[in-house]
Amino acid sequence: MAFRKLISFERSIFVTISREFFGSGGKQILLFGLLLMVSGAITASEFELDLEVLGEMAPPPGSVIGLDNIEQYEQLIDPEFADLVRKGWVTVKTGETISFKPHLNYVDATRTHAGKTSLGSEPGVLKDYIAGRPFSGELSMDDPQAGTKLMWNMRYGYAGDGGKIPEMYWQYRDMRSQTMERELEFEAEAMRFMHRHVVEPTPSLKDNPYKVYNAITLTALEPGDVANTKLLLFYNSDDLAEEQGWMYVPLLRRVRRVATTMRTDSFLGSDIMIEDFLGYTGRVKDMDWTYGGDRYILLPMYRHDKVPHANRKARSYKYKFVDFHGHSGCFPNITWQLRKVHVLEGVPKREDHPLSKRFFYIDSQTMFPVFGKVYDRAGVLWKFLLGGIAHPDHHLKQNAGSGVPMLDSAAVIDIQNMHCTTLQMVTLANLKKMKKRDFEPSALNVGAR
Repeated sequence: MAFRKLISFERSIFVTISREFFGSGGKQILLFGLLLMVSGAITASEFELDLEVLGEMAPPPGSVIGLDNIEQYEQLIDPEFADLVRKGWVTVKTGETISFKPHLNYVDATRTHAGKTSLGSEPGVLKDYIAGRPFSGELSMDDPQAGTKLMWNMRYGYAGDGGKIPEMYWQYRDMRSQTMERELEFEAEAMRFMHRHVVEPTPSLKDNPYKVYNAITLTALEPGDVANTKLLLFYNSDDLAEEQGWMYVPLLRRVRRVATTMRTDSFLGSDIMIEDFLGYTGRVKDMDWTYGGDRYILLPMYRHDKVPHANRKARSYKYKFVDFHGHSGCFPNITWQLRKVHVLEGVPKREDHPLSKRFFYIDSQTMFPVFGKVYDRAGVLWKFLLGGIAHPDHHLKQNAGSGVPMLDSAAVIDIQNMHCTTLQMVTLANLKKMKKRDFEPSALNVGAR
């Protein structure tokens, strides 16, 4: 009770001061944001948001941040992305901050197993993880292992126990000529084999010979030169094990193992590496992870029913896809909301890796890497990675109540080569009748169209 009174008192102080001195925004927001981080007043727990306080700190919903007012809000935007706003490449429209609380089963599992998970003495070893968020509670800048713990929290964030993307479109865009070069159509599936929370059987599938935690497939449908190309990736339950991935190549009519170096190549001519999928598909042990503290910034998280839609409709669902805008149509035309984020940096250990660093803003409530950046071997910014996250309760009715953040749109923007790849998709979460045999290497060339 005393703690609740303290939080209420701190909140009232924040509201009073912010209204008196800050008005609708300004550079002073940064200073008070730092005070909020010290007081801890914004989050009563890691899965709850104090929406009233966040609402006072955020720009008013419907604000458009562009060339004329970026200085007023630059402390709430990634500094290198703010440079794109200054160039006139994109505007940021704000929406109301809403809670993306994970499924209650995941929250309960986190509380039940809090404090049981630990890191091994060897990099990549996670000991005694059962379910929920592996390392709950606040991270400490004084903890040299905080970055690795944060990476495990991201890896085991709640994304449902299995789902499909029956329609996904990738557009390749030339930012110099401002034209769309080509469009590819895909379908994708994902399934958790272990540490399941909602869909039976829980907590794990009985037969798991590859000892997989999670598996994803991506199948190209159109155009004809790439049709039937199919990729299968495993997230190993043992991070020390060799990476597992296979790709069916129709031209060769054979399945090839995906080598480690292939994961950092351009996938089917896009701006996306296989290693970029879902933020990072590599092994935890293959990078040195550093926790960079917490911030409050705007992220592309939204209600799908409150953003502009493209003319394209899903074939089998009552759903319109997200549209794009800005320079060359490279940016999802959605709203951004104020979120508390954890900053994470990863430096590759592999000497021939094409990157010098990966940078993530990880949403603290969902542990989803909503906003990322990658830097070339010279340390120069190379690409932005944006994941548009829609709320499941305002999406397809099948997704309501799932607690799964809906990956609804995405963009990878290569600012060095002036090229981007944009993604539109419709996602279905926590499907009950998924087949484990569809995630086996032997299934890759079955049913080729």
